[in-house]
Amino acid sequence: QVQLVESGGGLVQPGGSLRLSCVASGSIFGVIGWYRKAPGKQRELVASKIRIGSTKYADSVKNRFTISRDNAANTVYPQMNSLRPEDTAVYYCNAVQLVGGPSSWGQGTQVTVSS
Repeated sequence: QVQLVESGGGLVQPGGSLRLSCVASGSIFGVIGWYRKAPGKQRELVASKIRIGSTKYADSVKNRFTISRDNAANTVYPQMNSLRPEDTAVYYCNAVQLVGGPSSWGQGTQVTVSS
């Protein structure tokens, strides 16, 4: 069974940093990405990392977030720097299996940026 487990969320001051983690198990994944859902906003794509390809970032997080992927561990690590209050959201890991099919979602981890 495919399972995604996010961790690393928490409370951080503006300008601070967090490192999230998504551990994917149960398959080999071609793409692992991150979405976020902020209060009053639709869920949006934050970034995605192709297994052996490039990383794509939303304009709102470019130059602040960096996604790394450990293929051996099936883990993706978003390094989130220069956090702003508008980054406050529940962050969700999403993964597509290498063989295709529907994507899978984690349970989400809360990131709160506040003084």
